[in-house]
Amino acid sequence: MPAPTPETLRALTEILSDVTEYLRENPDPDEALALVEPLLDEYTGLPVQLADTLRALARTVQEHQAIPRTAHVNLLIAELRSAAWEQTDQHTLHYVLDELRALHDDAESGQGCSRCR
Repeated sequence: MPAPTPETLRALTEILSDVTEYLRENPDPDEALALVEPLLDEYTGLPVQLADTLRALARTVQEHQAIPRTAHVNLLIAELRSAAWEQTDQHTLHYVLDELRALHDDAESGQGCSRCR
């Protein structure tokens, strides 16, 4: 696999910005939930991936011989690891999506949502 580039990652964040803008236009809830679902997947979603990325960055900085081992560097590494745990805690957001989908399905199976009536 070729190494990722900053340009590739900028393109990915641009796509995420596009999704956000699209969701601000109030699309159909089924479509909105389908778009967000892969982002919040409990195993491969953004919270888990970002947490893994932060841990990998912390490990890279910690193991790099050219970076001096100072208290400040150790603090920065600890902050990366702490942020990684905070991101990992967000993996449960997929349950929120499940509940929203169930509520939407219940509303649709009844009379339809208020916007659709």
